[in-house]
Amino acid sequence: MYLIRNYFLPSQKSGMWGTEVTFAGQENITIFSSSDWAERGFCQTCGTHLFYRLKANQQYFVSVGLFPDREDFIFDHQVFIDEKPGFYCFANETHNMTGAELLAQFGAIEE
Repeated sequence: MYLIRNYFLPSQKSGMWGTEVTFAGQENITIFSSSDWAERGFCQTCGTHLFYRLKANQQYFVSVGLFPDREDFIFDHQVFIDEKPGFYCFANETHNMTGAELLAQFGAIEE
C-alpha cells in the first residue's frame, strides 16, 4: 500500500489494486470530471473529498484520511513536488515527481 501526496494508492504488492475499490453509501457520492483524464469523488452530504480516479483505467487514488488504520502504509511517492509549500518537509526519502512529469506520464497536455 502506498501513499502519494495525501492519497492512498492500493498496489499489487498490498494485494489490493486501485481498480477494486468499493464505497458504502455510493448513493451519497458525487463525481466531478476534473480533467480529460481524471475525475474526483466527493461526499454530497458533507463535501469530503474521497478519491481521484483515472478515466482510462478506473484506477483510484483514495484519500488517506478515510482509513482508520494506516500503520501498514508506505509513503514513498510525492507528485506535484514543485508545488509543495515551503513550510513542510517529510522526513523519509520519496520518489518525487513534478506536475509536468506526472502529466507527461499520463499523456496530458496543460493548456
